[in-house]
Amino acid sequence: MAIGSMDASAEEARKAPARPTVGLVLTGGGARSAYQVGVLLALTELLPRARNPFPVIIGTSAGAVASSVLAAEAHRWRRAVAGLESVWANFRTGQVFHVAPPHMLRSGTHWLLALLSGGLVLSPPKALLDNSPLRQLLGTHVDCASIHRSIARGHLQGFALCATSYATGQSVAFFDGRDSIPEWTRAHRIGRRTELTLDHLMASAAIPLLFPPLCIGREYFGDGAMRQLNPLSPAIHLGADRLLIIGVRARRAAGVGSGSSRKMPTPGEVLGYMIDTLFTDQIYGDLEQIERINQLVHEAPSAARGLRHVDTLMLAPSIDPSEIAGRFTDDMPRSLRALLRVIGGRDVSGYQLASYLMFEAGYTRALIELGYRDAMEARAALLAFMSGERLPPLMTARGVAQVT
Repeated sequence: MAIGSMDASAEEARKAPARPTVGLVLTGGGARSAYQVGVLLALTELLPRARNPFPVIIGTSAGAVASSVLAAEAHRWRRAVAGLESVWANFRTGQVFHVAPPHMLRSGTHWLLALLSGGLVLSPPKALLDNSPLRQLLGTHVDCASIHRSIARGHLQGFALCATSYATGQSVAFFDGRDSIPEWTRAHRIGRRTELTLDHLMASAAIPLLFPPLCIGREYFGDGAMRQLNPLSPAIHLGADRLLIIGVRARRAAGVGSGSSRKMPTPGEVLGYMIDTLFTDQIYGDLEQIERINQLVHEAPSAARGLRHVDTLMLAPSIDPSEIAGRFTDDMPRSLRALLRVIGGRDVSGYQLASYLMFEAGYTRALIELGYRDAMEARAALLAFMSGERLPPLMTARGVAQVT
């Protein structure tokens, strides 16, 4: 090749825009996280020749499970997604927490005796449900040691699992990544570099009251969504300049019922509302904050020193998962149906709670199909976003919640 041609090629390479560092953010969602698997499945078809398209991956609560699999197998991410689909499409509630009638009866008796005796006969149980089966399942399907290998071999830039410290009240992003990524400390949130283990994953998914907290070091940790006021910040700290967020709540589906005040909410409805708030509200608030920062960077760059523009795209269910859950309540184990009936979480207005706890194949398959359809309908936006193209200010595809 002529020297002139080499110089021209080098000049073109310098002028070519760098591909964006796309971060994947998987929110919490219990059984609703099957929707995220459907979106990921569509992405494997939309990007058939791409290597791992997400140099940065962040997971919280149930989203931490899928994110850990993707991070551990970043060198073969399509195979990782296929494995996730296989597990989620064949789920049973008993793989997540004990639901056998004798076990549920013992748990209920324990709670009753602790209550009647004021804790003198028996101390209160650690949680309402025993999720030890989930630990066994994850121990089989998630190789945490491979996460560091993915980073060392260049398949991944950074990965974080988010949990909440009961001791300090801080949101902690346990992360592994390139050596150049520093730890960070902000108001009520920190990034702590560590060797990630199954304990970090279980802690991130420890929904308060439902599942027991995990002790890591000298602190107990619970679900990462509890104090996560800025759930998108870990991905930005790890170097992402574009964020694809896959949520689990349909737009305009934040209440406990249809919007009418026909009766007082049941305990089951209130618990479902609390879990829904825990997993989703902070995401929408953080998206608004990023949009304001982007406007500041664009309109007053001198005042935005130290800040940078971050594009975001959020995909959320086009159909309320609670509506889908209502079609599959008879698939739940009898003991779980009885529990939901007692607390008022298994009628038309109470399917919100059931939609987070129904780890049953019929329901999870329906959510996988919904995620796949929503992603395919939004394929133009997804392809443009993943390639670094500028997006129009408004997208009309179902499920596209926000673009900034």
